[in-house]
Amino acid sequence: MFTAAAILLVGAAVYMFVSENGAEWPAGFVQGNGRIEAEQVKIAPARAGRVSRVMAAEGSLVSAGAILVQMDTDELSASHDRAKAEVALARQMKAEAEALVAQRQSEQRRAAHELDRATALLAGQNISETVFEDRETAHQVAEAVLTAARARVATSDSQIAAAEAEVRRIFAQIEDSSLFAPVSGRVLYRLAEPGEVVGAGAPILTLLSLENVYMEVFLPAREAGLLPIGAEARIVLDALPDFAIAATVTFVSPEAQFTPKQVETLSEREQLVFRVRVRIPEDLVEDRIAHVKTGLRGIAVIRLSPGSIWPEALQRRIPPELFQ
Repeated sequence: MFTAAAILLVGAAVYMFVSENGAEWPAGFVQGNGRIEAEQVKIAPARAGRVSRVMAAEGSLVSAGAILVQMDTDELSASHDRAKAEVALARQMKAEAEALVAQRQSEQRRAAHELDRATALLAGQNISETVFEDRETAHQVAEAVLTAARARVATSDSQIAAAEAEVRRIFAQIEDSSLFAPVSGRVLYRLAEPGEVVGAGAPILTLLSLENVYMEVFLPAREAGLLPIGAEARIVLDALPDFAIAATVTFVSPEAQFTPKQVETLSEREQLVFRVRVRIPEDLVEDRIAHVKTGLRGIAVIRLSPGSIWPEALQRRIPPELFQ
């Protein structure tokens, strides 16, 4: 167990070491100033509509898969019922078309039989050419009518497929009206309230993803050029100066830039640097997810050489009981 006095003394020692000697780490280490950040995820509907319910308040923690917003679906539900009725109607029309095909087949068989008889009678000169031509014409008409009836069945199949597709489309829109959290996170902004009408893609909530918590620092080219992806790092926060948080380099910008104004040291802002992202492992974030806050300032110390031994000041990890 850590006593308050011990934590205070160790913290003061580490903070003084980091503050006064941050630029004098042993060979093989580099340091940059930054703040804790997280990816922002916008929770927005795919189509315009009225907000029915918002189930999360600003600052609340939400887990991946939790429902956050419910859009109004009254109009969609009515459209869905109508589309299902269209499917039933199309199926009824197909049944009628199939019955008509059966009738036309019977008529075609009779016309074919009459034509065969007329052909035999004509060969024996027992009927006139006019009667034979009438039988032949009737057979051709029966064939054409049967073909048309079969085409109606095919058309009915297409109508059923189109109606069923419309049912699926509207059902998908109804499902999309429930907005879920894609990742675990904390609600940063609540931008709409129940009863408001929002446009397609307009954010209702902004979520800070706690699955990707990181610090961005800016390093000169002579240091960034030696930095491999995957290099080990330690983050020391101003709020917890007596502990170091394990992290990993996950991104090094391929282009140089002027350091942004957020970096407090004027000398650092006057040179071209490379942006470097140092990410905290997801398991560490998950264990302390209720205490994760973006905007906390601190430093990131990165090890350039795998063989370099971490300074003692950066070997103290946050004990689990500290947040219990």
